[in-house]
Amino acid sequence: MLISEAFAQGASGGTGGMDILSPVMLGATFIALYFLVMRPQMKRAKEHKQILAALQKGDEVVTASGVLGRAARVGDNYVGLEIAPGVEIQVQKTSIQTVLPKGTIKSAS
Repeated sequence: MLISEAFAQGASGGTGGMDILSPVMLGATFIALYFLVMRPQMKRAKEHKQILAALQKGDEVVTASGVLGRAARVGDNYVGLEIAPGVEIQVQKTSIQTVLPKGTIKSAS
């Protein structure tokens, strides 16, 4: 008895304008994701690329793993970081997260 009534409501075409609303909602969701997630991420990636391009010998940097050091050698793909007097390590250039203001290492010690 109840099942036949449910079929009767579905067959009468009661959804009406909902067919056009689904693509509109899908499009609105994509636009919201673009402005809330993808666009800010692209902006951060662009800024990081500019930081790495401007990196030069003597800059004080922090790597993604938290290592604090001064750039002793800057290559295309690798940077030699002086983390203590006479101690130098090689890191990938892309692992440089932040360039610090000059004199930060002395005040952090």
